[in-house]
Amino acid sequence: MARRFVSNQDETVRMFDSNFMEFFSHIHPSTPVVFFLPVVIWMIWLSAAVNELSAITIVGLFFLGLFFWTFIEYVLHRFVFHYQPKTKWGGRLHFILHGVHHDYPQDSTRLVMTPSVSLPLAAFFYGVFWLAFGFEHVNGIFAGMAFGYMCYDIIHYATHHFKMNKGIGKWLRQYHMRHHYQDDATKYGVSVPIWDYVFGTVERKKRDNG
Repeated sequence: MARRFVSNQDETVRMFDSNFMEFFSHIHPSTPVVFFLPVVIWMIWLSAAVNELSAITIVGLFFLGLFFWTFIEYVLHRFVFHYQPKTKWGGRLHFILHGVHHDYPQDSTRLVMTPSVSLPLAAFFYGVFWLAFGFEHVNGIFAGMAFGYMCYDIIHYATHHFKMNKGIGKWLRQYHMRHHYQDDATKYGVSVPIWDYVFGTVERKKRDNG
């Protein structure tokens, strides 16, 4: 992804002529929690009260959904957010979805996904899981996926704006900063980078010059 510059300051750039659109393109980092924590709680309640599943089954479905999220995070980041558009319209859409974050990675108002994107995506995946697993199991799985997404946005914000100087926090921050400042064609995992190791995108493969 070619870029002319990368700002290292907590600054922003105007994306829309419309003041209405511009206002809603700036998102407070607590937004995912406000929107999705009640959904997680509701999905767990539905699993218990409506689907009448046991606690152990709900826990299992929750962790299955969490596992699905780690894969969804990787696929979206690698193949959607880093898709290389060939048209002017595609380039504009790409900039709005993710390019602006790479040009202004420290912009604290555009580090979490807007509800205009996250809510339709959530509805889409709920439908996919319903078709795949049925109504009896979809709520528990979706609770785990939604919780995973919420954690992803929190971790993503933290890697850019929190002092994570120890343990796993320090490692995740360094891992994600290498994606931004060394090679944005590698290290797509943010909250759980396991799929980079599975698919070989931790480092760019060296070409054989012989």
